[in-house]
Amino acid sequence: MSRPDGGDQPANRQANKRGAARLAAVQALYQMDVAGAGLLEITAEYEAFRLGKEVDGALYREADPQWFRAILAGVVENQKTVDPVIRQALTEDWPLSRLDSTLRAILRAGVYELMQRADVPVAVIVSEYVDIAKAFYVEDEPKLVNAVLDRVARRMRGEGRGKDAS
Repeated sequence: MSRPDGGDQPANRQANKRGAARLAAVQALYQMDVAGAGLLEITAEYEAFRLGKEVDGALYREADPQWFRAILAGVVENQKTVDPVIRQALTEDWPLSRLDSTLRAILRAGVYELMQRADVPVAVIVSEYVDIAKAFYVEDEPKLVNAVLDRVARRMRGEGRGKDAS
């Protein structure tokens, strides 16, 4: 598939950059949570040294820097509304504080997008963050991410992944 501008790059290239931005945002949120680093410091570090760069022999995928900044800043600015939404979607025996920092970062970013990015389909948001969870976990955590984001999508948007996928 070609871009609308006639270029020979695939149309999904921008989507891949958004996926990389989501992963980087989750990693940055984790780093902020664990190290207590601030938003501006982390954003600058990622943009200067990580997005699309090689770090310790590993190449970070090229990411959409605006998407990265929007998710990161959005989660930080809206955390007081995002966290209660996550708590409501979790079961009583799994409070948000019981989840590890990586899982909290994934859920915060995914819930932020579901709440604030109505222009992005539910199925895209859920599948992207489930894939991110699969990159970090092999057990039940990806299922938890799927279940929580699906519950939030039904409550916030009146639709879940099953209805939205075609």
